[in-house]
Formats: sequence, C-alpha cells, structure tokens
Amino acid sequence: MNAIVISILVMVGLSLARVPVVAALIVAALSGGLYSGLSVHEVLDAFNDGIGDGAGIALSYASLGAFAVALARSGITEGVARRFISALDGERTRPETLKVLLILALLAAAVCSQNLVPVHIAFIPIVVIPLLPVFNRLKLDRRLVACVITFGITAPYMLLPVGFGAIFLNDILLANINSAGEAAGLEITAGQVPLAMALPISGMLVGLLVAVFVTYRGPRRYEDRAVAHQADAAAPESGTDQGDARARLKPWQWGALVVSIAATLTVQLWLDSMVLGALAGFVVLSLGGVFRWREQDGVFTEGMRLMATIGFIMITAAGFASVMQATGEIDALVQSAHTFGSSQALAALIMLLVGLFITMGIGSSFSTIPIIASLYVPLALSFGFSPMATVALVGTAAALGDAGSPASDSTLGPTSGLAADGQHDHIRDSVIPTFVHYNLPLMAFGWIAAMIL
Repeated sequence: MNAIVISILVMVGLSLARVPVVAALIVAALSGGLYSGLSVHEVLDAFNDGIGDGAGIALSYASLGAFAVALARSGITEGVARRFISALDGERTRPETLKVLLILALLAAAVCSQNLVPVHIAFIPIVVIPLLPVFNRLKLDRRLVACVITFGITAPYMLLPVGFGAIFLNDILLANINSAGEAAGLEITAGQVPLAMALPISGMLVGLLVAVFVTYRGPRRYEDRAVAHQADAAAPESGTDQGDARARLKPWQWGALVVSIAATLTVQLWLDSMVLGALAGFVVLSLGGVFRWREQDGVFTEGMRLMATIGFIMITAAGFASVMQATGEIDALVQSAHTFGSSQALAALIMLLVGLFITMGIGSSFSTIPIIASLYVPLALSFGFSPMATVALVGTAAALGDAGSPASDSTLGPTSGLAADGQHDHIRDSVIPTFVHYNLPLMAFGWIAAMIL
C-alpha cells in the first residue's frame, strides 16, 4: 500500500478515536515515513523542515485573531445576541424565522470573511460564542451551523477571484497550471479559471442545501452551559448598563470600524500579507478609541490565544506535508491513474481520489496545488483532457479534503466557536458532516466537469 494512503488512514483513524489532531498528525507522519523506507531521523528532519513553512500561516492567524478581538471590542456581536434573545423572550418573531435569519447571517459573515472583511476564520469564535445560547433556545443543530460556515469560508475562494480567492485562483492555481503546462503549450487565462470551477462548486451548493433542508433540519437539544468566553476581554467595558452595545460607540468610532476593515483589505491585497493587513486594522481601531490605549497588549494577546490551537495544528500539518513529500510516493500515487489504461472516466476518478487523500492530510487546498499541479497537468493532457477540464481536475482535486479534514482550518474554525461549552465534537460534529456534504458532491460534480468541459 502507498505510504501516503497509510498516513492518511492512520491520521483519520486516530482522530476518530479522539486522539488530539496534533498527536494524530505526528504519529501519521512517522507511520508513513517509516513505511516508505525513511529512517526515524530522516522523518524527523523532513518534519522539522516543514514546520517552518507552517509558522508563517500560524502568525497570520494569530494576527487575524488579534484584529477580530479588537473588532469585538465594539460589542456588536454581544448586542446582536441580546436582540435575538429579546425577540425570543418577547415572542415578537417566530423561532423558525429567527433560525433562517441566523443561518443567512452566518453564511454572509463567512463569505465576507474571505474577501470584504478578510479575517478568514478568526471571526468565528467572536461571532459564534455569544450566539450559543440563541442556538440552544432555537434547538438549532450545531452540525448544520458547521456546514453553513464551512461552505462560506471555502466555496468563495474556489470561485470568486477576490481576496483569498485571488490568491487561490490566480496566484496559485492559474500560475501552477501554466507553469506545469508550459512545455505542452498549455496557457490558461484568468477568466477561464472561475468558469472551470463553477460546476464543481455547484456540487458544494447542493451539499449545503441537503444539510439545511434534509439532514439537519430537525431540532437538536443542547444544555445551557456556562462557557469560558474567549472574547470576554474583548467586550466593551460598561460600569452599569449592559444594553445595546452600539450606544457606547461614538460616531468617530463607527468610522474607525469602517476604516479598519478597509485598511485590512487594502494592505493585504497591496502587500500580499495577512499579517500586515491585520496589524493595520488593529492600529486603526486602537487609534480610533474602540478600546483603550493601555489595553492594547491584552487585546492582542487575547486574539493570539484565540487562534493558538489552530496555529499549532497548521504548523504540525506543514510538517506532515513535508514528510509526505519526502517519501517520494506522491508521484507513484498520481501515476496509479494509468492503471486503468486510457479511460478518461477512470483516470479522472482516480486523480480526484488521490487529491482527496493528499489534501485530507495536508489540510489546505492552497498547499496542495503546488504539490500536485506539476504531476496532474501532464497526466491530464496525456489522457486528452481539454484545458478547461484540466483546470477543473486540478482545482477540484486540491479542494477535495479541505472541508472534512481534521487538520483543515475550514473545520477547525467552526469547532473553535461551537465547542466552547463542550457540546460539539470536532470529528463527529464538524469533520464528518462537512466531509459527507461537501467532498462527495464535489467529487461527483468535479468528475462531471472533467468529462464535459
């Protein structure tokens, strides 16, 4: 059996057995590396080399966490939660209507976190934790919330060339495909990439609709438990009044909120740095008086702590990916598509399955494309796939496993908010639901796209 497959099976098996994700990744890396013939020292060297690649991602998440906590100083999320609870207590709005509004609001927030307000997953604990009592009152299935948020933070960057989507579609997917296909004369334009990805992403939309209207539409009971509110330090101070948080913001502070969001987006796109973008937004909020100057250190530290677990998992996942590359068996796994002769249908299916296994381990479609594009593009062209079909194959193969991986930020993010009171399991309530509802239809629609484009 291929060492990559062994590693993924070990990682998934340990995660299902409730072993911490970081430990599961380390054991899986050792298992795959040793199975491939590497010595323990070679595995550790490769792992340590890869850790450096994950440090930048972890620092980006820490900075975004600080910016998100600074935004929460305005008390907007707390105010929204109180309004929902007031509406329930006063019976002014039907629970089903409130449930629909919540789902739409969470979906909109997740989509905007990838482009308009590029804080990625850092917004989730800040927004979701104050809303947990509302979810409990509405008997809203948190697995549904996980599916909604995961769709919102993955589908946009795979389809819309804005914000994180510009990085994924243009800087990574388009650049790597053109580089790998240069010798064969393949040249893809930026406008073709979203068109090629539209059909695969429509499969994710189908999965979302199934989760909302079929799988998790029924009520699910949760206990009202006190949570160690991760954003307590981010709540605006109020000596007596706990009313509408918006009343405590002065007009120029509202302006600071808008300018901080604009500054974060502008600096990130201008300098291609999430770290500097988040810092720019943080500075604007600080100067705007949204929180006191002497509280800067506490706010920044709180934000870093908010994202610390996810950062460590990302660092470990980068080490795992480095070991997988060091085994030298990714190429063999990809070439297994030739086992079925010249059949385009079977070759497309195998390439998508291989992409699923690779991304499940790495946990990031952004990191998967550079690994597989150099192998997939010549392979797809040798099977006679069109340029658009090649884009769909590579893009879908990389996207598969992002939703549904224990080490992916698209599952870790929802868990960071929904599990605050101990009633949401990362594997059973985030990983498995998103895997079933997104990876399976994404694979089916990606295969269709490869065959008809």
